[in-house]
Amino acid sequence: MIGFLLKINELARISQNEGEILPTLNLSYDHLPSHLKHCFAYCRLYPKDHKIDVRTLVQFWIAQGFVKQSNPSQSLEEIGLGYFKDLVERSFFQEVEDDETWFTTCKMHDLMHDLAEVVAGTESSLVDSNSSASEVSEKCRHVSISPLLIPLLKGKKLRTLLCFPKESEQSQIMSEDETWDLIISRCRCLRVLKLNNLNLNTIPRSIHKLKHLRYLDLSDDPNLKILPKSICNMQNLHALKLDWCVGLEELPKKIEKLVNISHIGCVHCYGLTHMPRGIGKLTSLEILSRFVVDKDGSHGGADLSELSGLINLKGELTISNLGFVKKAKKMFRAANLKEKQHLGALVLEWGDGNNDDEKLLEDLQPHPNLKMLKVDGWRGDAKFPSWLSLLKKLVDITIWGPSNFKHLSSIAQLPCLQQLKISNLTELECMEDHGPNGRQGDTESFFPSLKVLRLWNCPNMKSWWRTTKPIDDDSNEDDTTVIRASTMAFPCLSSLDIKYCPLTSMPLYPSLNEKLKLVNTSSRPLKKTIKMSISSTTPSTSTSSLPLSKLKSFHAENIEGLDTHMLNDCLQNMTSLE
Repeated sequence: MIGFLLKINELARISQNEGEILPTLNLSYDHLPSHLKHCFAYCRLYPKDHKIDVRTLVQFWIAQGFVKQSNPSQSLEEIGLGYFKDLVERSFFQEVEDDETWFTTCKMHDLMHDLAEVVAGTESSLVDSNSSASEVSEKCRHVSISPLLIPLLKGKKLRTLLCFPKESEQSQIMSEDETWDLIISRCRCLRVLKLNNLNLNTIPRSIHKLKHLRYLDLSDDPNLKILPKSICNMQNLHALKLDWCVGLEELPKKIEKLVNISHIGCVHCYGLTHMPRGIGKLTSLEILSRFVVDKDGSHGGADLSELSGLINLKGELTISNLGFVKKAKKMFRAANLKEKQHLGALVLEWGDGNNDDEKLLEDLQPHPNLKMLKVDGWRGDAKFPSWLSLLKKLVDITIWGPSNFKHLSSIAQLPCLQQLKISNLTELECMEDHGPNGRQGDTESFFPSLKVLRLWNCPNMKSWWRTTKPIDDDSNEDDTTVIRASTMAFPCLSSLDIKYCPLTSMPLYPSLNEKLKLVNTSSRPLKKTIKMSISSTTPSTSTSSLPLSKLKSFHAENIEGLDTHMLNDCLQNMTSLE
């Protein structure tokens, strides 16, 4: 029975007698390769119905040595994600969610969780507030435990200690000194330590005594401000997670001593003032979620050139305080973003102090593989960089003002773009610097994949195109520009949100099927949309249907020209509102 698979949806057809189910499920486990058996059994540590973060799970596997690198061209994380995919295909996981790059979260069916408990045996244990730490065998290597029970834990041979605190336990957790003393004195063999959301506040210098530690999670601690320098002596450390430590002010100096580290997670660490010098020597880094420019140089922090050699970066990178960079043209190019081919998302935050037009976006060109781009607060040149049209794989673009952008050309033909979100561009006059007959007027290449469009607070944006007059009911119907504009439509848009944008002319949206929200804008595009025929503008629609007939949510507030008669016409079409 090599390759035997048991699909989750077949479980319902099996007798609910556990004595019959588990032997059946065990067949699928027995035929797993040995490395996948270890990986699956490790999942016993998660509580039932827990939403599992896939990349974190893979990091756990890597830290325990379950992931073997047979191909030097593949990173351990890539290999580990391959393991996860194999288990998904064998239906060991369910409710798998993903983004545009890879899996993000999943769950285990309760029956599969029972199987994991059986096959893990005494090597793994999940101890909650309803059980006792005394239930943990001396042979146990991996424990998931309520933080309230840590004092009762005897774990000289423990390799994993995971804490999943419940909200009701937060106020009862012991002091940070007690927690650390117990862990460091009793659990010297740990490879994985997850203590997020425990509000431990301080980390003792003695943490370096956990010399085998490979994965350390201290995230969700708003009061943690500094890390001890001794962390840099933990040379086996592969992953350091500090996400949502909003009070964290700096990473430790001498961080370059962490020669094996591949993951430094500091998502939403808004208190960081700079990056430590030497961080650019960590050439094995695959995740560096935030790089903070030292505003005035007073902290002696790393400059952007230290990003140059970090060519293996993946996932999302946020670079903040770009408005304070000195010798911007040189430093922007020195960051070498163009060579970071594995980077999936890039967030460029400018902050204050960026009134210098020489700080050009043109010099921050990313690699064409980029899938998400966010530009926040750039006030430089009024033109968007020419490299935008080269990012053919972009799925998501977000632009936040204030900014001097007058128009945003080169976006309409991006073949994979699904989300476009624009906010607070007070100088924006139009999206396209030409009329609908211009180079991007071809309906086949006009936003071919766009699903979500959000336009907020663009008070000078009256038309989508740079035309000399608005497209309204009084326009000359023989004017070819007017005719072209009145029939242009988004081919697959599902959600549209416009607030405080006086748009009188824009591509129409008859096929919206999720949300239409209009606040302080013109009614003219809506009126044109209601009057049009879907079949005449969207060739993929097999049969003609009423515009907006599939729309589920509609909100209109303070819309210029929207009278009762027109509103009734709209609502008659919107037969699918929920």
